[in-house]
Amino acid sequence: MLNALMARNRSWVQQQKSRDPHYFINHVSGQQPQALWIGCSDSRVPAEVLTCAHPGELFVHRNIASMVLEDDESLMSVLQYALQELGISTVILCGHYGCGGVLAALERQQRQTLPAEDPLSRKLQRLYQSLKRYMNLYQPDKEITQTSARQIAEYHVMAQTLNLINCWPIKEAQRQGKEIAIFGCIYELHSGRLKKLV
Repeated sequence: MLNALMARNRSWVQQQKSRDPHYFINHVSGQQPQALWIGCSDSRVPAEVLTCAHPGELFVHRNIASMVLEDDESLMSVLQYALQELGISTVILCGHYGCGGVLAALERQQRQTLPAEDPLSRKLQRLYQSLKRYMNLYQPDKEITQTSARQIAEYHVMAQTLNLINCWPIKEAQRQGKEIAIFGCIYELHSGRLKKLV
């Protein structure tokens, strides 16, 4: 697999150089991304590919199910760096329909097994709790099991966007007078389209 990826890389390098001989030199001096993209690790949802972004346009963080947890030091440091060091003022959280992380969290909850202590199980448990909390606010009379997978994916994006709005790096940036635009989007695997939810 690595050999195939390296061959594709060499081909890509040649394509870029043939279009613009200074393509790579132009990126050496630094980056000035326009937005921070928080997305899912799912290999079918690569931010730069589905937005046609060029290198340097997006600062990207990906994790299982686009989760926003304040004790996730990796995400919080990315967010802090984006806002404080890069001066980014647009943050996009993007989930997707058919998210394996969301489906796994629901499946584990329905099996009602004892919570495991491995990192993935802890994250999936927190994903479920966050989703349930959000759904209880907006559809208190309806159980998760009565909700379509499509709607659950949308609720998950909204719940994570709410977590993002309330996390300390955003609050700190706002306290310093910075205006931060936050968007929650969802990606349709079957059509390739992005949809703005929040």
